Amino acid sequence: MKKGKRRNYRSDFQAKICLEALREIKTISQIAAENKIHPNMVTKWKKRGLEGLVSIFETGTSNSHNTVSTEQQDELLRQIGRLTVENEFLKKNSLQ
Repeated sequence: MKKGKRRNYRSDFQAKICLEALREIKTISQIAAENKIHPNMVTKWKKRGLEGLVSIFETGTSNSHNTVSTEQQDELLRQIGRLTVENEFLKKNSLQ
């Protein structure tokens, strides 16, 4: 007996199906039939979507705390440049 190849679904397709299931306008069976997938897949993606939503709100309200402003980035690049020059100078002088 020859086994079929597993289908891989793109993440944007999975997200679309998950969103439809979360809206609960149509039943899981209707969504599955319209998109030619098994109803278990719809249920699985809906569950994963809900779990993902929880993790978004657990980590904080935004990612702004993790980003560095352009001014801070420029200052850090200047410091890196200065320290690189000092490091090279000290390497040359210690070898002589």
